[in-house]
Amino acid sequence: MYDIIIVGAGPAGMTAAIYALRANKKVLIFEAKSYGGQIVNANKVENHPGFESISGFDLATNMYNQVKNLGGEFKFESVKYIDDNNKVITSNGEYEAKAIILAIGAENRKLNVDGEANLIGKGVSYCATCDGNFYKGKVVAVVGGGNTALEDAIYLSGIANKVYVIHRNDTFRAEESYQNELKEKNNIECIMNANVTKINGTDRIESIDLYNGKNITIDGLFIAVGQVPNNAVFSNVVSLNDKGYIVSDDGVHTNREHVYVAGDAREKNLRQLVTAESDGAIAATIAIKEMER
Repeated sequence: MYDIIIVGAGPAGMTAAIYALRANKKVLIFEAKSYGGQIVNANKVENHPGFESISGFDLATNMYNQVKNLGGEFKFESVKYIDDNNKVITSNGEYEAKAIILAIGAENRKLNVDGEANLIGKGVSYCATCDGNFYKGKVVAVVGGGNTALEDAIYLSGIANKVYVIHRNDTFRAEESYQNELKEKNNIECIMNANVTKINGTDRIESIDLYNGKNITIDGLFIAVGQVPNNAVFSNVVSLNDKGYIVSDDGVHTNREHVYVAGDAREKNLRQLVTAESDGAIAATIAIKEMER
């Protein structure tokens, strides 16, 4: 029997683990893939207090090591189900705890256009820092208009000969600092008010079609159009809104007793590294308080 089971080893989940472990609780963290969540793909994190600049991988690894050194237990297993008694069933076994914190996070949103699924790993990527080096001296495109898209384009401009940025609106959503840096790059071309309608290629990506009939020849396509929650497996456990995010009136409690939520998995207005960490700290603190009543 554990005190707290945390589902998800991203910043929210690992922060929750740190707070629970420092309160001398027995903590188990489940992660289906690798620790760190989406932040591990960030080439530079420059909006986290205490670090002028740090790679997402290094920041996530620091968190992971901190949890391990405090005595946290990680199991890299997929959670398949949570029963009516809050027993957690995974791909390898069954586990019990006094409280559960869902910190599942989100995954990359797809364009859902012809050719996308067939060309993932063959020129279509959702992680510039993971795959950017394959495109040294080549032509690539980035789809999106937020911080991640512009950061990806800036990063790729130092590797590729040419970078197109394709955005569906006439203005970017990204912070002004990213927009200013983008303007300084002479090998980046922005195509505004445009959508990708098809990705062409057989064994490798060859080109993309835009809604206006324009075709652009490229070697790689990086898609950065936001995220979608990973909560479908818990639809029988907690209430989800119409977009699939976990409903929580106060940002911590779900509709299930002793099941809490933290991070990008919940409905909220701002999904950032620091807000995920804040959620994790609050969820762990409240879970501990309520289990000790």
